[in-house]
Amino acid sequence: MKQVPEIRKPILAVIQARMGSSRLPDKVLLDIAGRPMLARVVERAKQAALLDDVIVATTIDPEDDPVAAFCEQQGYPFCRGPVFDVLARYHLAAETFDGQTIVRITADCPLIDPDVIDRTIDKFLQQPAAVYASNRLQRYTYPIGLDVEVFTRDGLERAFSDAEEPYQREHVTPFFYDTPGKFPLVSVEAEGEYGHLRWTVDTPEDLEFVRRVYRLLADRAHFRWMDVLNLLEQEPELVSINAHIRHKGFRETDSRGSMDSGTVVEKG
Repeated sequence: MKQVPEIRKPILAVIQARMGSSRLPDKVLLDIAGRPMLARVVERAKQAALLDDVIVATTIDPEDDPVAAFCEQQGYPFCRGPVFDVLARYHLAAETFDGQTIVRITADCPLIDPDVIDRTIDKFLQQPAAVYASNRLQRYTYPIGLDVEVFTRDGLERAFSDAEEPYQREHVTPFFYDTPGKFPLVSVEAEGEYGHLRWTVDTPEDLEFVRRVYRLLADRAHFRWMDVLNLLEQEPELVSINAHIRHKGFRETDSRGSMDSGTVVEKG
């Protein structure tokens, strides 16, 4: 892996997490093999060698008090910001914890792979002019649920200042890629086409799929995404559990066009 220039450090993973979900309420604290989903995401992200820290970005909504309480209990660094202006939450996290390179991960991806995180960061670092790198620019390569996005602090500052559309604020990163040529981008792709596989958790079917995977891989403490692929080859019926679920587009929002305001910083 490329040595990290000091100007790019610290590298922070920021995991957005809130209890509200139209299709699966309270999902971030639902149980997966004896641990809340948020813990699974944080613990897997912490295994990435290139990360300096992992931060949880939740909201000021009282509904998310349990998320903040869980972070305090576990000793996870966290901050609290607007509900739907998630871009503002990331900006707050970067300011609070002085991140110079930000890695976006969502709390509904309990199969997130630390090796994929490291690979995406490494590809980003190999391109000094790059503002944004992702393994989701070409959706057909990695399974949905292994999404990793990396961007500079300067890029985040510009997005925070200039992004105006609700979908740009709620989904954090479309400002970087929805206008071709606006920024230097790096696409990180898998060696194969696995984009039809759904490993994120938005619905009860998704949760059942992930719980089955964890149960079947219980003997492997640090399984990776290739282990999951091998499992699906052995148990192909698992794919059908949630294959019919439609993934939301990046211009779809939960905020119905309105952006909330307000910020509270709480460090774990």
